[in-house]
Amino acid sequence: MPVLTPDMVPGLVQTGASARVDADVDPGFSVGAEVTTRNINPVGHTRLPQYARGKRGVVACDRGVFVFPDTHAHSGDEKPQHIYSVSFTARELWGSDASARDTLRLDIWEDYLEPG
Repeated sequence: MPVLTPDMVPGLVQTGASARVDADVDPGFSVGAEVTTRNINPVGHTRLPQYARGKRGVVACDRGVFVFPDTHAHSGDEKPQHIYSVSFTARELWGSDASARDTLRLDIWEDYLEPG
């Protein structure tokens, strides 16, 4: 994967870009599986929002296999893995004052998830 340079940005914005890869990686979770996000606090950037760490949700769909950006940014290794759309209740994320009717779906890399 090439390094992104400023002259590449207009073309990517216009045509879109994807980190999807054609790799044969078995999924660790299936649709309907209950999962918990890992409660991590890395020194650098991560794509797991802080408000969603250590929270329980349900896998709503499997988006396919993508490059894991955390590893790729530090070592260049793609570490391909599944991304899952995980559904959380608003109360799970923000507490009992949140609406009981609302949910939020987050697309989350497999490395950020644990069973249950």
